[in-house]
Amino acid sequence: MASWRESLSPYSGGTVPESHRSSLTARRFCGGNLASSFVTALALDLDGVLADTRPLWDAWLEDAARRARVELDVPDDRKAAAAVLDEALGDWRPLLARFAADRAPLWIRPRPETNAALRRLAAAGARIGAFTDAPRELATIALAHAGVARQVDVVGTLAEVRAVLGEATVVVRSRDELSAVR
Repeated sequence: MASWRESLSPYSGGTVPESHRSSLTARRFCGGNLASSFVTALALDLDGVLADTRPLWDAWLEDAARRARVELDVPDDRKAAAAVLDEALGDWRPLLARFAADRAPLWIRPRPETNAALRRLAAAGARIGAFTDAPRELATIALAHAGVARQVDVVGTLAEVRAVLGEATVVVRSRDELSAVR
């Protein structure tokens, strides 16, 4: 008896040429994803692959300095900037979270091709992590607005993500690299 794929084939008589049978069989056993047997864990650069949080961070720094009426001279590395902000502003993380939640849609939007790739990889069993130097409050809001929060298992620095996902984790730093993952 022919499978439903074969019965819907555009080829005459409902049969599939021998050259196409192996790809149908592979799709059937791999859930339609030939990458499923190769990649088990991915660490994605949040800013390079999923959502660029830098413009939102810069806008928040400008807004925070204006509201607090202080000159904020923070380093580009956001981990190091956190220490400066702790000293200059005190409890700044809730302010960042509120600002990011209100204004993230201005800078962060879902990317259908990226989201489709992540859904495909997650459905195939790959564990996915996002690494960044951004504060966790900003990272989680960015993931939610990008529409990928459900597919991401862990968020943190690259070292933290690798510690959870394992050393065999494939590091992806751009959307082009993500589309090439098989």
